[in-house]
Amino acid sequence: MQKIFIFIITVFFSSNVHAQESTVSENVTTFEIFSPELNVQKKIWVYLPKDYSTSNKKYPVIYMHDAQNLFDAKTSYVGEWEVDETLNKMNAQIIVIGIEHGNEKRIDELTPYKNEKYGGGNGDNYLEFIVKTLKPKVDSVYQTKSNTKNTAIFGSSLGGLISFYAVLKYPEVFGKAGVFSPSFWFSAEIYTLMESSEKTKARIFLLCGDKESENMVSDLKKMETLLDRNRCYCLNLNKSVIVKDGEHNEKLWRENFEQAVKWLF
Repeated sequence: MQKIFIFIITVFFSSNVHAQESTVSENVTTFEIFSPELNVQKKIWVYLPKDYSTSNKKYPVIYMHDAQNLFDAKTSYVGEWEVDETLNKMNAQIIVIGIEHGNEKRIDELTPYKNEKYGGGNGDNYLEFIVKTLKPKVDSVYQTKSNTKNTAIFGSSLGGLISFYAVLKYPEVFGKAGVFSPSFWFSAEIYTLMESSEKTKARIFLLCGDKESENMVSDLKKMETLLDRNRCYCLNLNKSVIVKDGEHNEKLWRENFEQAVKWLF
């Protein structure tokens, strides 16, 4: 647990001290939107498929957290996910909406419950921003498939925690979730919620490395067991991957992003 939190504060809260060249692709743009739910201006990154400008098609959408680390080495701290390069290589027919984290407010935004030591617990307002303010804007501006089946939420660490929570709280909005290295340790209430939830139909891709925190693998397996109790494992609605020698970093998430997208969609 301590190892993960040290990673959070050093990677996500620190200013970028590296003089990196920008690596963002031409089909990635940004815009800003005010969140009344969080009372803050949010910067949003948008990845559009390579053929978007010449197509009349509508596309599924993935909402992702920590946008500073998704697309551009210049804005990341210790490397990026290379979401745009990966999706371009795949010729993926998917829109990605990346939401920048709130720096010192990141813990608050990405945690649905308070932690006695680290605080947090403003995740409900963060998700309300996505569902009630951001998604309607995205669906009105871009060619999206806006239904549940074609709307995913995806993140790592605390972003994995809030993504898992999102499919339980908003089953009518998010039909898929990518849950990488989730910080289930932050509060045992996430397990209680899973146990008491109605049957979820969401497709959920769970992933972690076996060299993260001491309890990461066991926490992931515990949640997988609860999911299998919630719905028959025979439906193949959740997939769990434990990466040998995987550590809690962008390298792990970058190298496994493609397989998660392929399975989810």
